[in-house]
Amino acid sequence: MTHTMAVAQQKGGDGKTASVVHFGFDFFERGNRVAVVDLDTQGNASHSLKHFASGYVASSMFSAGADKLSAHFADLPEGPLLRLIAADKDLADMEELSFDEAAECFKSNIEALGKAGFNIILIDNAPSLGTTLAASLYAADSVISPIKPEYYSIMGIKKMLTVIANVRKINTKLKFLGMVPSMVDMRNPSHVQNLAELQEAYPKLMIPLTIGLRSSIADALADQMPVWQIKKTSARKAAQEIRALAAYAIDKMENK
Repeated sequence: MTHTMAVAQQKGGDGKTASVVHFGFDFFERGNRVAVVDLDTQGNASHSLKHFASGYVASSMFSAGADKLSAHFADLPEGPLLRLIAADKDLADMEELSFDEAAECFKSNIEALGKAGFNIILIDNAPSLGTTLAASLYAADSVISPIKPEYYSIMGIKKMLTVIANVRKINTKLKFLGMVPSMVDMRNPSHVQNLAELQEAYPKLMIPLTIGLRSSIADALADQMPVWQIKKTSARKAAQEIRALAAYAIDKMENK
């Protein structure tokens, strides 16, 4: 069985890419065969995972048939894998496609990744509500939304929830795993207040975990390694929080 999880949030800077990259490392270390598809033209996930680049690019997920992808991944080794399908310069042009065209092509390529032997597919989406995001939700089994407890992030999540609800009408298997508070500074009174308001407004949609605002996470992404490999005391708490979120996500995948 293959599980495809999208990580999506309309607002940028909410820890979306950090979640995708660390999910990729964690799931790989658990013995899974993981493909990460970077649909964000900024390419941050592609930078952090460049040592796992597959040579296949994200725009091809929308512009090429599944036969091309199947041929590219035909000779994968056995055992745990982590492979990146990197963002590329042509990815922005994919927003010009119609939803139907983009969604069907992307879904067929996601299915081809599963047939190639990947059992977990992670999708890092751009901070927008465009065609590629909608296509990724159409092809996904689940979606998770990191959210920073700040005003614009909270406003953005309302639109994100509407998009997810609309896509679920045509992709009935899509499960919303929830919102995870990310980049939380518990010393900031507005973060504390906004977090409490989020939990009150969306009690059934909030993941019962928190990712703190920790410089070690950014350091790890820049150094192209998971935060649990950073040799600093300050990274230990970040590693505990991210490992807990990864365990939560994979448990929900397995018990969907």
